[in-house]
Amino acid sequence: MGLLWSIIIGIVAGFAAGKIMKGSGFGLIVNLIVGVIGGLIGGWIFSLLGLSVNGILGTLVMSTIGAIVLLWILSLFRKKN
Repeated sequence: MGLLWSIIIGIVAGFAAGKIMKGSGFGLIVNLIVGVIGGLIGGWIFSLLGLSVNGILGTLVMSTIGAIVLLWILSLFRKKN
């Protein structure tokens, strides 16, 4: 059940990150995938900083921050029209 919750939280985090990063989103499906990957990145960033999260809300915040970082990095490689 832990893996299912991680995926669900990642999807919500990717959606939130896409809304926060206005104009930097890549569409709903890609933002959802970014949210799942962002959960991994957020966990890595938080561990580097010595921070830990508890509960669903903490995991959601961590995943959203990771997804925002990933969307920001992806936006650096996006072509400008």
